Amino acid sequence: ELHRVIVEVLDINDHAPVFPNNDKALIFEVNEAAVVGVRFPLQSAEDQDVGQNALQNYILSANDNFILNQHANPDGSKYVEMVLQKPLDRERRPRLSLKLIAVDGGTPQRSGTVNIEINVLDANDNEPVFNQSVYKATVLENTIKGKSIITVNATDADSGSYGLMTYSLSKMKGSAANIFHIDENTGTIYVSGEIDFEKDRKYEVRVEAKDQGGLIGTSKVIIDVIDVNDNAPVINIKSFSSYLSEDSPPGTTVAVLNIKDVDSERNGQIKCSLDRKLPFKIEPSLTNYYNLISDQYFDRESVSEYNITITATDLGAPPLSSSTKLHLRISDVNDNAPLFNKNIYSAYVAENNSPGTSIFAVTARDADWNQNARISYLLEDTQITGSPISTFVTLNSESGVLSAIRSFDYEQIK
Repeated sequence: ELHRVIVEVLDINDHAPVFPNNDKALIFEVNEAAVVGVRFPLQSAEDQDVGQNALQNYILSANDNFILNQHANPDGSKYVEMVLQKPLDRERRPRLSLKLIAVDGGTPQRSGTVNIEINVLDANDNEPVFNQSVYKATVLENTIKGKSIITVNATDADSGSYGLMTYSLSKMKGSAANIFHIDENTGTIYVSGEIDFEKDRKYEVRVEAKDQGGLIGTSKVIIDVIDVNDNAPVINIKSFSSYLSEDSPPGTTVAVLNIKDVDSERNGQIKCSLDRKLPFKIEPSLTNYYNLISDQYFDRESVSEYNITITATDLGAPPLSSSTKLHLRISDVNDNAPLFNKNIYSAYVAENNSPGTSIFAVTARDADWNQNARISYLLEDTQITGSPISTFVTLNSESGVLSAIRSFDYEQIK
């Protein structure tokens, strides 16, 4: 029998939130003409704990100009933006130094800190604006490096150098940071790493457009990965006995197999088959488990062993398959009686023979094997002329040789 057991590991608050490159300050260049409400995306901290012990809140050190806005991603993680709430004045204060603190909800509470340095610039009062707040794109897994996916576009109402922009991908955590890059001049996003549907089925990246005055506009790009049938089924033998008794009834389980294909939908759906007509069949059991069972009665004397090749094929296009071989021996059951090579034996012996004379030998064969095929010979307990047969002849139980015990007299017994 197969049962599923789920073990839940409970988290303790043993990790503090950590900012990427927290030894380096986040540097922003903000024009003094920036309007109230301008947003500045900040790096997100990471906390390896979960639940209440995970990252819960961000705190910005006290200041007169900026506040924090916190947002939640679809996966539950948080990211923050620094929002200008009071206009800057470069002549009064050309530089601001702030701290961003990330705290979790554990006991005791843990935190991580990153410095923020803000340089106040002159007159650039329009931030770049993307023509879409969310871009959506699709990409096949295993797409070659250098393949373009989508082009984003932002505009800046300023003129001159303040209207010139460069594109960049905001600091990304996880594998996305090594998979995508953007042309800073055109806004085209390219594949730069290996895309594997079985690792990540969707990527969400944030794009920044930064003008030469330091203002930043942001947008989001959601990239869905399309599965390609690039994984063959994997067969694992969970249970198999290489011997099966020949008296096993149909429906006896011979082997338990675990077969998985990490692809999705039809690419991950599996059908199992045997290589040729054999007295076995495969039936599905639990999810991803299959039973190889017997489909008829066996006769070891006819077929003593089977070479079974099991092939698992997915339903992708083109389909991928893998095989495994099992060698099954049929163990013997004592289901065959010994057979003499003759029904009636005839022999002659001259009278006045010497006691111990061999008269003839009987021979029998047994179709069974090993111990079940060993034969012993014996005489039935009958009488001749009132005397037991054992007083006339003896039969060797091993060889089947019949010998005279005494000298015979033709005139007394024929």
